[in-house]
Amino acid sequence: MRPTITPENTTFVPLSFEGPGCYSSAGGLGVRITNLSQALADQGFATHLFFVGDSVRRGNEACNGGKLSLHPWCQWISQYYPKGVYEGENQKLYDFNESIPGFVTEQIVKPALEQNKLVVIMGEEWHTAEAMCRISDRLHSQGLRDRVIMFWNANNTFGFDRIDWKRLAFTTTITTVSRYMKHFMWKLGVNPLVIANGIPASSFDDIDTNASSRLSRSLDADLILAKIARWDPDKRWNAALQAAAGLKARGLRTVLLARGGIEHHGEEVLRNARSLGLRVKDIRSSGSNLKDQLDAIGDRDGADVLNIEFNCSPELLRIIYYASDAVLANSGHEPFGLVGLETMAAGGIAFTGGTGEDYAVHLHNSVILETAEPEEIEAYVVYLQEHPEEEHRIRQSARRTARRFTWEEVTKDLIQKLTFQARVQGLLKPLEKAVASSSGPSEYGDAHTASEAVPVPTT
Repeated sequence: MRPTITPENTTFVPLSFEGPGCYSSAGGLGVRITNLSQALADQGFATHLFFVGDSVRRGNEACNGGKLSLHPWCQWISQYYPKGVYEGENQKLYDFNESIPGFVTEQIVKPALEQNKLVVIMGEEWHTAEAMCRISDRLHSQGLRDRVIMFWNANNTFGFDRIDWKRLAFTTTITTVSRYMKHFMWKLGVNPLVIANGIPASSFDDIDTNASSRLSRSLDADLILAKIARWDPDKRWNAALQAAAGLKARGLRTVLLARGGIEHHGEEVLRNARSLGLRVKDIRSSGSNLKDQLDAIGDRDGADVLNIEFNCSPELLRIIYYASDAVLANSGHEPFGLVGLETMAAGGIAFTGGTGEDYAVHLHNSVILETAEPEEIEAYVVYLQEHPEEEHRIRQSARRTARRFTWEEVTKDLIQKLTFQARVQGLLKPLEKAVASSSGPSEYGDAHTASEAVPVPTT
């Protein structure tokens, strides 16, 4: 029997609606699943990533030295919906649920089991919940379920009303990305394992400090604030704008670099900015290279809010994070807080909303906002401006903390949690008796392999 999980004896099968590429990636989920899959492949694990793909994308594409196989799905439907992964969402979801379970079972799981490999199937977000349940049912009907580990992960609360939680907990081990989400999900009668989100090692690439300095000089401001988020009320855009207006009223020349999404709430936010006496300028770039984009941002023409309307590369975002006096990741609902962590990796000052940011420690590596009041933002921005030595210390500490959340580190935690589940299922050698786990067999018998049986706190 295997003593542990290794690249030689384990195959990973991530399932996600979003995935790599412009068509398939609409936000953080696409970035997450792409980076997670690449990290597993880089460590030598055979990894098969299934996602909704562009109709023109080649199927079963091999990457990362052949260790990562990309399986774009629903492509025959995507040709009718060329605008992106979520156009024609319900039609794609129906096809995903109908076709994925059979293919994964017959083409991935069975061949791997015949090679005496352990198979780990990992579903992401509500779109994959039904498919994960159906895969479990199919494997059980063929007597294979106990030989496969199945984890399903919640990154956000989207679609929670469309999930059969009792069935999902019966058929999979449920995970999530933060203690904030874990506590939220207790109310649903489930007790997920927490496995943090991650950032790629490239987040720590050297910052072009010359470019950062040029950007700061061109903005000609006393204070540079930045906010990168969807146009969503939960992101507390209006509080950020009110703080910018308050700092301006104090006589501080303040500019807010704003990069939102495509949501309609953005129109309301920008109207509110103007009603606060802030001048708004839409920023478009004549070119796609870094210099063109920095020049476009730097040409603020006296505006207080620069509404960046082009896609920002990771390199540009790192420069913005580093150049800013505060990056306002001040959400009222934030399952993990990826922008805050990316800011810390760049050596920036993240102002978080005190929700799902398990990595944040107030005035040690970030600023944690306890209220939704813009005056709190103002107070801490002024405090850091008046105490440059404190700002410098926080920036250094932030970068050290963020290194604990690279995908290489996060996958170590993932594999530890998988190892525990594999031992529960009898797929790995048990620990020596002196340190043996007291966990017994699943309360569900041999029907399915379920989540850990941990009492759920009552509210």
